[in-house]
Amino acid sequence: MPQEILSIQLGQAGNQVGQAFWETVLAEHGLDKNGFYHGNDSQQQDRVGVYFSTVEHEGKIRHVPRSMQIDLESGVCNKLRSGPLGGLFRPDTFVHGQSGAGNNWAKGYYTEGAELIDSILDVLRRQIEDCDALQGFQIIQSLGGGTGSGLGSLVLSKIREEVPDRMLATFSILPSPKNADTVVEPYNSILTLHQLVETSDLTICIDNEALYGMSSRLGGKTPEFSQLNTIISQVMAGVSTSLRFPGQLNGDLRKIGMNLVPFPRLHFLAPSYAPIVPPGRQAFQTYSIPELTNSLFDEKNYLVATNPRFGKWLTAATIFRGKIASKDADNAVQQLQLKNSASFVEWIPDNVSITLCTVPPVGQRQAATCLANITAIKDVFKRNLDQFSVMFKRRAFLMWYEGEGMDAMEFTEAESNVQDLIAEYQQYQDAALDDQLEDEYQPGVEYAESSIQGEY
Repeated sequence: MPQEILSIQLGQAGNQVGQAFWETVLAEHGLDKNGFYHGNDSQQQDRVGVYFSTVEHEGKIRHVPRSMQIDLESGVCNKLRSGPLGGLFRPDTFVHGQSGAGNNWAKGYYTEGAELIDSILDVLRRQIEDCDALQGFQIIQSLGGGTGSGLGSLVLSKIREEVPDRMLATFSILPSPKNADTVVEPYNSILTLHQLVETSDLTICIDNEALYGMSSRLGGKTPEFSQLNTIISQVMAGVSTSLRFPGQLNGDLRKIGMNLVPFPRLHFLAPSYAPIVPPGRQAFQTYSIPELTNSLFDEKNYLVATNPRFGKWLTAATIFRGKIASKDADNAVQQLQLKNSASFVEWIPDNVSITLCTVPPVGQRQAATCLANITAIKDVFKRNLDQFSVMFKRRAFLMWYEGEGMDAMEFTEAESNVQDLIAEYQQYQDAALDDQLEDEYQPGVEYAESSIQGEY
């Protein structure tokens, strides 16, 4: 029996990325845009129930995404309904307001979002009741706007109240000053990060700055959203491979979290994907397993704009797709760790896990995805925090948030919490095995055996 995942896409960016994700997943499972199966590989159907429910339609089995499409204005949902995937989703899973969030976190969390939250929770409960063994939720959101950030934070907190024992994973798109749409993006992103630290179990960070850089290397001088969304959907499909297909060392969301999150607050993950190849060139380029592995840990292939050399890997999960021998993957990862041993913390042994799936992405023979818990991700948070602090010091634009019922103290708390998060990443980056033991062991103090085992 598959353990189901409920996908929730919020705001304009969340719904557009969500559409690209479902198009990718449909192709990988041999489904057409109405949810009917036309494939020829039994593996495509083995675990399709993780993301799809099935209904009988005119004597055929139809696969319906286990998904919710949410926005504070109707335009995005209406476009999705009238688009190529309009007939795929259940009509009652579209939930939208009318006025929009106006790029204001407070509107999404306190006023407009609060009016819509009961309707959202009604649909959510119906979706949960249709599941046999729900393992968790997948939230797709942007942190720069008002709906994905504000309403996204509200939905996360309500889900945590409704089903506290299920995993909450988010794909969170962080804004970049180089590609900013609105001046208040730093406010929205820091206020949301403050919430994600407490409510999310896994937050997979996707940085607009890295996305634009990756897209320009693929040949697009001014990349369009569709191209950026395709890159994100490839990564999302890669991350969910072990959930959707049978394979070696596969697991569920809880197992992924168990392997990647050593401390509850440090659950922010940097994804990478390889190979990143311009369209039309896949047939002319081949990669050895060591080349594929090295690409995963290369700065250019990360979807966050940070330099891994300025941090350390706490943990990482590699997911290989295609006909790849287990021995080859093991050797490639071991060689990479030996070569870059100083970049991995020494106090977490065997901190790179390997998953193998024989089903490659559509149009490729081999590919790999990596989720890394790397301390250098603090640089992305610091970039947003610095912009936040500069504006908040002068109380710039604060009246738009206070007008929706917010208090300046909430900004101060968010700023402090993100500062603490950055400091924690720095603390574990600097920690050495011997230093940690010296800090915690004091001569002449008796320690219970069980407490020592629990600590190390």
